[in-house]
Amino acid sequence: MPEADAAQEEAAALNETARQIADLKEGWRRTAAELDNFRKRCAQDLLRTRREERAAVAARWLPVIDNLERALAHADSAPDQIIEGVRGVYEQSLSVLSELGFPRRDDAGRAFDPAVHEAVSSVTDEQFVPGTVAQVVRPGYGTDERILRPAAVVVATRDQ
Repeated sequence: MPEADAAQEEAAALNETARQIADLKEGWRRTAAELDNFRKRCAQDLLRTRREERAAVAARWLPVIDNLERALAHADSAPDQIIEGVRGVYEQSLSVLSELGFPRRDDAGRAFDPAVHEAVSSVTDEQFVPGTVAQVVRPGYGTDERILRPAAVVVATRDQ
């Protein structure tokens, strides 16, 4: 009967191996389902966070819009008062951009840097050091590390 015992042991080992394989497959399926659910939750969280951030940014602009509406309501007033009001709204707009991490850049006289400047022209003038920003055509916004829009500039060059 040793052969029968060996066959039974082999059958038991095969059954145990099959059970282990089934357990591993079930664990793998469960893990795959959990990963899929996690991916879906992350995607939903990202969408929710983006919506909330857009709403927060929009809320920061509401006072600017309110002030523009007030300025338009007084369009028939004295021109000096209108100009003063528009300047106030302009300063408020710059403040909102700065609070969002994108201050207006003052690049005139700085060394030209293609990472933060967009050269639109060049000028040869003894007044300017070659390779510096001679004139800002369109201001840039942001910091050196994080640019919202590069400044469009005229770059000083050497006399050829």
